[in-house]
Amino acid sequence: MLKCGIVGLPNVGKSTLFNALTNANIPASNYPFCTIEPNVGIVPVPDERLQQVAQWAKSKTIIPATTQLVDIAGLVSGAAKGEGLGNQFLANIRNTQAIVQVVRCFEDDNVVHVAGKVDPLADIEVIHTELALADLTSAEKALLKTSKEARSGNKQALKTQALLEQVRSHLDAGYALRTLQLDSREEEILNLYQFLTAKPTLYVANVAEDGFKENPYVDQVRAYAEAEGAAVVVICAAIEAELLTLDQSEQIEFLESMGLNEPGLNRLIQGSYQLLGLETFFTVGPKEARAWTICRGATAPEAAGVIHSDFQRGFIGAEVISFSDYQSYQGEQGAKEAGKWRLEGREYVVQDGDIILFRFNV
Repeated sequence: MLKCGIVGLPNVGKSTLFNALTNANIPASNYPFCTIEPNVGIVPVPDERLQQVAQWAKSKTIIPATTQLVDIAGLVSGAAKGEGLGNQFLANIRNTQAIVQVVRCFEDDNVVHVAGKVDPLADIEVIHTELALADLTSAEKALLKTSKEARSGNKQALKTQALLEQVRSHLDAGYALRTLQLDSREEEILNLYQFLTAKPTLYVANVAEDGFKENPYVDQVRAYAEAEGAAVVVICAAIEAELLTLDQSEQIEFLESMGLNEPGLNRLIQGSYQLLGLETFFTVGPKEARAWTICRGATAPEAAGVIHSDFQRGFIGAEVISFSDYQSYQGEQGAKEAGKWRLEGREYVVQDGDIILFRFNV
């Protein structure tokens, strides 16, 4: 399951967005620290392809892939030193795969800004600073422990010590750890510590209903994100909240009236998948059609392991039909008759949208 931690200053629309995405109905009042407990929501990954393959296979049950969203209290300057409430909950997003930072990109005199004015770049820097300070504290503690082990001459401890010293220097210089150039082995060690600034970041520019076009605040966020290789999704939390009150047909009509093709949840999850290099494959049959999440570049045995470790351990082969062929020939039988079914082995790299039946023996 994809796990994303949602962060931001108070009153940027973080909890309103979380409510809309998860329909959790948590408080979203207009004052700082309304969210005083971390909120966790699990939402289905929207994918029209799953509905289509289920229809052609006449599947009785449809099980989408899911994403977990963790919303914590708004962070303020000084959170890492105990200011506000946000620092209490940073631990709740350490085991997430990505950080979703909500940035206020709208003017509204009725919604107070904790700093007194709307300034997206200043808001981003506050969050970055607090996450970096939290990481620095963690790095110092880890370095203290590792240094004791390194004194005995332990080679692994010596390597870890050198890496942590590099981490500390990078943070001291004001840089996020995701910009640190490491080899694969160093990345494995770093991942053990779950540093917050090492996680990929997706910026969510929260705009007013009329703020999707010609918005200088959004332009600032996009320029900032581009400089660090991050992604941006523009969402209006107020629109997402309005969608909750409508049935499906009314939602489509409402989105079209706003000049939008899909809900913000779709764009947020798609952005997260792209950021993390994730893809989807399907298993389909008369009982169940199901979507599974894998890393881009995963081999057939690795994809099988997502379903069950026995599938990977006893992997024999994978019967594969691409989604485009499954769609063109309206199901498995048509694809087979057209010669689009194939048997792949251990070296096969699964493609996004593949429909797969794994053969295994344990």
